[in-house]
Amino acid sequence: MVIALDGPAASGKGTLARLISTHYGFAHLDTGTLYRGVAWIVLSENADPAEVKVAADAARNFEIEKLANADIRTKEVGAAASVVAANPEVRAALLDFQRRFAKSPPNNTAGAVLDGRDIGTVVCPDATVKFFVTASPETRAHRRWLELVEGRSELEEAEIYKDLLERDARDAARDDAPMAAAADAELLDTTHLSIDAAFAAARRVIDGIVRHCG
Repeated sequence: MVIALDGPAASGKGTLARLISTHYGFAHLDTGTLYRGVAWIVLSENADPAEVKVAADAARNFEIEKLANADIRTKEVGAAASVVAANPEVRAALLDFQRRFAKSPPNNTAGAVLDGRDIGTVVCPDATVKFFVTASPETRAHRRWLELVEGRSELEEAEIYKDLLERDARDAARDDAPMAAAADAELLDTTHLSIDAAFAAARRVIDGIVRHCG
């Protein structure tokens, strides 16, 4: 069983994916980690994430173990991740990794949960269950600000909001695998939902499909 969650940054899809994987005992892959990892490697080499060959080489030689002590959740890495994710050569290098994970989850688990931008449309178009998780830009900016503001009093929420809108535009407009809801995805708007309420809504969908297929 494969569960795909797509959506913009700070929509809640990552937290939701972790809760789903724990509840059903499935393996979880945050595919954004792969792109953030490539971006972090490029930045750590003082290179430009927009340099196609540099980013592609980092993706081809990427090993998740390289991120053991890396801080990949900064605003700078997030912005760079959106840039490298628009690189077709980077996407091609990481696509096979994601599909292998979905087809053969680690530890022989009965299923996989993948969250990202193009899981239901490109990576796993035949996923058992697909969600497109979203929220208003204002809500997402506030969530991301709360994540990043600790110890960084100079960080302005308005700046986060602007960065999120720019990232949304890049992710939706890129030629290769743009962020989009799959035609058969369940839309889950978390603007006014607690994580518990969003999780309950997701479980109702998943359990309904399991009963139908079972």
